[in-house]
Amino acid sequence: MEKIKSYVETMGWPRVIIALFLLSMYVAAPFVGLNLGTSISDTLIRFGMNAILVLSLMPMIYSGTGLNFGLPLGVEAGLIGAVISVEMGLTGVFGFWGAIIMAIPFAVIFGWGYSQILNRVKGGEMMIATYVGFSSVAIMCIMWLILPFKSQDMIWAYGGSGLRTTISIEKYWQGALNGIFPMADKIPFGEIMFFGFLAFLMWGFFKTKSGLAMKAVGANPKFALATGVDIDRVRTKSVIMSTMLAAVGIIVYQQSFGFIQLYLAPFYMAFPAIAAILIGGASVNKATVINVMIGTFLFQGILTMTPSVINNLVKTDMSETLRIIISNGMILYALTRKGGKKNGK
Repeated sequence: MEKIKSYVETMGWPRVIIALFLLSMYVAAPFVGLNLGTSISDTLIRFGMNAILVLSLMPMIYSGTGLNFGLPLGVEAGLIGAVISVEMGLTGVFGFWGAIIMAIPFAVIFGWGYSQILNRVKGGEMMIATYVGFSSVAIMCIMWLILPFKSQDMIWAYGGSGLRTTISIEKYWQGALNGIFPMADKIPFGEIMFFGFLAFLMWGFFKTKSGLAMKAVGANPKFALATGVDIDRVRTKSVIMSTMLAAVGIIVYQQSFGFIQLYLAPFYMAFPAIAAILIGGASVNKATVINVMIGTFLFQGILTMTPSVINNLVKTDMSETLRIIISNGMILYALTRKGGKKNGK
């Protein structure tokens, strides 16, 4: 009994309750006509699509720059890389890696500019980051119309210029990460392994001198300054890292989804990612890879299972309405517990 109590206290009651609720959805699935294997597969696919976007929040959290509400800025860098890859006609793994290579320079430039703004508004980063994210989406809405792309698979047919709202990558690099694995349509081995590789690099980075300096800046800026750490430089590095990972994350998302979504699609991408990492037990100043994994699985699991189970139970197509209610409800819940486990008890 003491072990169970200790385990629950370690996990935190919110995560235990959410996990039990998700488990109840899996138990109920066969009784309302859902295939349990398909339900678990759908959850894993959504985990693989979103995990790197959630992971991208870690560097800024550790450096004390707060939750990255400016995530759409990194997403826009990834979208630029993706459309350049399609414009060049790259396919398969070459197209996927080509998109990442094209996106990285834009992510570094965007991240550097973003960090200069955040370094001037210490203490109000999250509010300013939200405006930066929203502004970047608005600016890119104009850019998607005037950038000189020529591929017939991307431009509007009636005008001959401007990129479409949704671009299919089916014949370019859809499923590039999972192509060599069996049962790729059921379990996204490639995406999970790629996430595991990046998570390992992240874990290793925070064991290095630079990573420890980043932790020190987030935990106690005065102590870090006294030990000779250049706080602004460390914060800049963390923002660039987060922006680069967000760019990679959206490319992984697209290769699984099969479409590049432009214009207003990146608008609200920060909120689900932030909710996921907070539900996983992270706080404004501390996050781990375990928080990322638990949070992403719980958030995406409930988002996948609850509408399906309730939809089959009441025999009415309310899936999209339920998905919006559940998604926003979980985001609201997570944001009220941004202090982490202690506040979540």
